[in-house]
Amino acid sequence: QVQPVESGGGLVQAGGSLRLSCAASGRTFSNLSMGWFRQAPGKEREFVCNIGWSDGSTYYTNSVKGRFTISRDNAKNTVYLQMNNLKAEDTAVYYCAVNLAGTGWKYWGQGSQVTVSS
Repeated sequence: QVQPVESGGGLVQAGGSLRLSCAASGRTFSNLSMGWFRQAPGKEREFVCNIGWSDGSTYYTNSVKGRFTISRDNAKNTVYLQMNNLKAEDTAVYYCAVNLAGTGWKYWGQGSQVTVSS
């Protein structure tokens, strides 16, 4: 079992920055990927980005490339999402998720609200 726990988020003006953190506990971390998803009001949950735990490889959805950065701290079993130049359309609940050995995004955090005012 893996339990991701998120922190961060809040209210920011357009053009501002926020950082989300996700600490995962429950097992030794190898052969996994951690990612961020978001769900805006009235919309389906969408993929934002992910990072490979062993090699640090990253992947971003097009709408956040150049503005968001995902990183990890292996010693703390924590992943971060630095969000810069935020836009109103980034407003959503952001979820941290864990994919163990390519079996799918089965473990989810509780969600953090990010609100960007225009």
